[in-house]
Amino acid sequence: MNEVISTISGLVWSPVLVYLCLGTGLYFSVRTRFMQLRGLGDMIRLMVQGRATSSGISSFQAMTMTLSVRVGTGNIAGVATAIAFGGPGAMFWMWVVAFLGASTACVESTLAQIYKEKDERGHYRGGPAYYIEKGTGWRWYAWLFAGVTVIAAGLLLPGVQANSIAAGLRNAWGVPSWATAALLSVSLAFIIFGGVKRIARFTQVVVPFMAIAYMLVAAVIMVLNAERLPDMFMLIVRSAFGLDAAFGAMIGVAVQWGVKRGIYSNEAGQGSGAHAAAAAEVSHPAKQGYVQAFSVYIDTLLVCSATAFVILSSGMYNVIAPDQTWIVQALPGVEVGPGFAQHAVEATLPGWGKGFIALALLFFAFTTLLAYYYMAETNMAYINRGSSRRWPLFALRLGVIGAVIYGTIKTTASAWELGDIGVGLMAWLNIVAIFILQKPALRALKDYEEQRRAGADPSFDPVRLGIAGASVWRRGDRAVEQAGQ
Repeated sequence: MNEVISTISGLVWSPVLVYLCLGTGLYFSVRTRFMQLRGLGDMIRLMVQGRATSSGISSFQAMTMTLSVRVGTGNIAGVATAIAFGGPGAMFWMWVVAFLGASTACVESTLAQIYKEKDERGHYRGGPAYYIEKGTGWRWYAWLFAGVTVIAAGLLLPGVQANSIAAGLRNAWGVPSWATAALLSVSLAFIIFGGVKRIARFTQVVVPFMAIAYMLVAAVIMVLNAERLPDMFMLIVRSAFGLDAAFGAMIGVAVQWGVKRGIYSNEAGQGSGAHAAAAAEVSHPAKQGYVQAFSVYIDTLLVCSATAFVILSSGMYNVIAPDQTWIVQALPGVEVGPGFAQHAVEATLPGWGKGFIALALLFFAFTTLLAYYYMAETNMAYINRGSSRRWPLFALRLGVIGAVIYGTIKTTASAWELGDIGVGLMAWLNIVAIFILQKPALRALKDYEEQRRAGADPSFDPVRLGIAGASVWRRGDRAVEQAGQ
């Protein structure tokens, strides 16, 4: 079975997808005139604007929900895995993916806002399935994406997060897997049965606190290892282009693992961030596009970099060549994953490093589990539109909880490969969709910038821009009129 999973993962994550992700980011960077640089001030300003209403959540809540997806085990165990199999240079390609992917995240989140709709409770829903159907009319393709996402976010991806939490707690305090499974399943059930508003309230408190605490500890470790930092940065750059003697033959795998783990972590192009982006209450779709672009920076340039710097500056890392021979082995017997980061922090701050990383994983990965559930729920709601059936949603909740329980006991390798399959399939389908639907997004971004230059607080009129299918934005809709002011 493991061989079958590995084969499928290899097919999904062929070099074609790796370079498609990079090429998509570069393409939209050029088409948006590198909004990820020009719009940095707007990203920060818009992040704290707006307010929640009865229909939607605030921009900040939407961003923290998105960060719940982006900031998870990929920021700790994923970075360690990228370094193990791609060498230190993989981190450079994660940075490239983040920089280019910020424009992709902006486009897909703007589309999610344009084509969002209200569910039977009056709450905003949206994401790739919604903008595919409304923007292209291809309902079959929208259903395909929705079905893949329900399976990926509801069954395949939760296991990675649960597995990393279990490994971290086991390494730090010897917590048995069954106890971790019980803790996660009960806590998850309490929150997901409370709906999106409860998820948003939880993540807006936990995500910023844990991310700041994690980066502060990383900063302390870097200060303590300050003399190693120049060599560390040079090692990352040299390894990225095959210029380092030890890692010269690994340039191909450095790119592959950097892109794969970069997409897994920041998820730009996968379409996951678009689900939370659609739930926000804003006066113009591009506002949430800008905010979501900034969330990619927070995820990779800050949190992922913090993990890489901790591991590399301490020297506590293993690197495995493509032929499965060891190039560097500073941690004999340590399984690829959370243990890398735990031993790195422990080496610099003895006595509590393993415990801190275990707690970071617990909070990061648990909030990611909540976000995965919300993604799966949104796509289940899309599939179930117009129906009064409640059992599919109940079955989904039980399925997510079951996937979490199973994820705590299966092997790390199979957990990551299943997660990679889910991420890869979503990326394939979503990237094709945003290429087809780029015109409405680019029109909205241009309209936003023109209104900003005129000194106005931008508002959106799809009729004036010639964008069909954006029914929730029609003039006079009280739910969006002057929202976010």
